[in-house]
Amino acid sequence: MSCCLQPLIFLLFAAAAAPRQPCGPLGLSHDTVLGRPGANITLRCWDEGPGNVTVSWRVEEWGRSQRLPAGNALPLHRLRHEDAGTYSCFVGSHRLRSLRLLVQEPPETPRVSCYRRSHDHDVLCEWPLRAKPSPGTRAMLWVKQRFTAENATEQRCRFFSKSQKFVCRVKVPRGADDIKPLLVSTCVSNAAGSAAGEDKIITLNGVLRPDPPLNVTVTALEKAPQRLRVNWSYPSSWDHRFYWLRFQVRYRPEPAQTFSEVDQVTTTWLDIHDAWRGLRHVVQVRAQEEFGHGAWSEWSREAVGAPWTDPKDLNSEMGFFSSQFPMEDGTYGLTLPPELFVEDGADGTGGPIMEASARSTASPYTFLVAGGSLLLGIALCIGIVLRYRQLWWMDGWRGAKPEGEGQHVLVPLGSPSPPLSDTPLLSPPCSPASGGLHVTSLDYFFSGQ
Repeated sequence: MSCCLQPLIFLLFAAAAAPRQPCGPLGLSHDTVLGRPGANITLRCWDEGPGNVTVSWRVEEWGRSQRLPAGNALPLHRLRHEDAGTYSCFVGSHRLRSLRLLVQEPPETPRVSCYRRSHDHDVLCEWPLRAKPSPGTRAMLWVKQRFTAENATEQRCRFFSKSQKFVCRVKVPRGADDIKPLLVSTCVSNAAGSAAGEDKIITLNGVLRPDPPLNVTVTALEKAPQRLRVNWSYPSSWDHRFYWLRFQVRYRPEPAQTFSEVDQVTTTWLDIHDAWRGLRHVVQVRAQEEFGHGAWSEWSREAVGAPWTDPKDLNSEMGFFSSQFPMEDGTYGLTLPPELFVEDGADGTGGPIMEASARSTASPYTFLVAGGSLLLGIALCIGIVLRYRQLWWMDGWRGAKPEGEGQHVLVPLGSPSPPLSDTPLLSPPCSPASGGLHVTSLDYFFSGQ
């Protein structure tokens, strides 16, 4: 068994240790001179020649020609990228020599990331740059199946100045295995040097990364002040007739900075049940392959919406608002309705404002105390009038009745009472020693009249 495995292990290690693709600087021709940015360099028309001959120089760069100082040697200080061009020396009108000056620096080391927008798209590998590459910089990418001795396919990469990155397209043959590992190598080179990126091992499923969802909208649901309906659509690069996506939704009220998230959404809509009443909400959606292969897409553009608001609540909130005037004591006064702030009359004198400011700002408890005192005084007066009216009525009735007719002798219950005219309306205060309850004019209540 072990004798059979040894050749296989040897082949695997041999394939893994296979030499990398060559990555070296571009070759320079004999009439090309290389200079680094910021360096000093001297161009010579010839090494040996007559000293009494006047040599003139001319440079052709960016489609224009310019005369330079004369002399066999042409010093150039603190080179810039703009100094690159073709320098020619002349004796009279005869061209003696032409030199091509390149002002370049070695390229940046590529840090490659690969992704695939859907199952039926090619793989794109890219890396960003900190600075624009020098003219003539070349970027190459090689792909081959891992642990095999087959030759790698070579791809030329393009530089996109708008996004400041190199992009390489890897053609995926029809019927390729989505889980078979692939080895990706990169190299960037120019006349000043070269840089090789780190090898990456990828699978077609592993590099899936859909585009963000499109047409995200947020709408209110009628008579639901805490709900929002979010709708979106599949990205145009994903064919949802054969492959599906799952989505993640995040949302927050506008004053807040933290998002709430909802995972494992398989539809293209979602109802949010815990929205904040009356607040605008920011909503974003992202997508991933339905079985979790690959990476999540970027978040979609922000969509904004607010829950449904009852018009009655809106009117009540808009009906009164705080218009606080600073008072003399540093406090703030009344909360006034908005109609008081409308200018009264064509001259805009604002009469209601003056009237409102002249009103008393007394506390409502003062009016309650005053009204209660008034009612208590009125009740006391009515009680006194009723008491005297009944006494007057009894005196008149006794005076009109014949003497001795139908009279009955009343046996007093206690000591004889003083006449009514001598009875005060309010009894004098009792001494603490009496210990009893005194009721004034008890005979009045027991008279039976």
